[in-house]
Amino acid sequence: MFSGKYCTKCSKKKSLEICLHDIRDFGKGKNKTVDSAPYGGGAGMVISVEPVHKCLLSIESEVGSDNYKKAKVVLMGADGAPYKQKTANNFARIEHLVLICGHYKGIDERILNYIDEKLSIGDYVLTGGELAAMIVVDSVARLLPGVVSDFESVSTDSHYEGLLGASCYTRPEEYDGHRVPKVLLEGNHKLIDEYRFMDSVEKTMKTRPDLYESYEFSKLELKLIKNNKSK
Repeated sequence: MFSGKYCTKCSKKKSLEICLHDIRDFGKGKNKTVDSAPYGGGAGMVISVEPVHKCLLSIESEVGSDNYKKAKVVLMGADGAPYKQKTANNFARIEHLVLICGHYKGIDERILNYIDEKLSIGDYVLTGGELAAMIVVDSVARLLPGVVSDFESVSTDSHYEGLLGASCYTRPEEYDGHRVPKVLLEGNHKLIDEYRFMDSVEKTMKTRPDLYESYEFSKLELKLIKNNKSK
């Protein structure tokens, strides 16, 4: 992440650096004003494009123009494209990521001239974009080497490959009459992988049919599904 006035390094391996930039530092007048009433009337206040743009220019100066050109500038807003695991995977490959937190009624639409994309974490409205930005930071951070010690755990999460993750079990083998599936106790890793895949498929089909319909199954996966349906 970009360096700035408020910085913190995450993990002992310094895999991630998170920095905060206050747009009020670029506001106008004694009160550092960053918002104004909307043109055309109506309720609410709108954040001006100028302080946000000046903040971005400050970041560009700080990291250098060449690095900034490679950066991704993202505005968090309820009217943005849906944030998905695939987006997090792509963000994890970017060295510099700038997240702009929407607020009030929104930011002057002319901010679109200075950003790469607008994202939403869901079909609801928050008081501010800070929580949304934190969700993006957390979901991207866990994909970086050194942040999560067991990366295999990350790579089998729900949504990582497009399907929901398989059900998980641990000790004891039986609780209140409910047993762990027998296949998970027998040590046959091929059968365990097949069981988990089918569990993932069935869970996705039932809970998120939209994900199931959009998932591109390989020929081997389709054969496995067909074989299991015939049993």
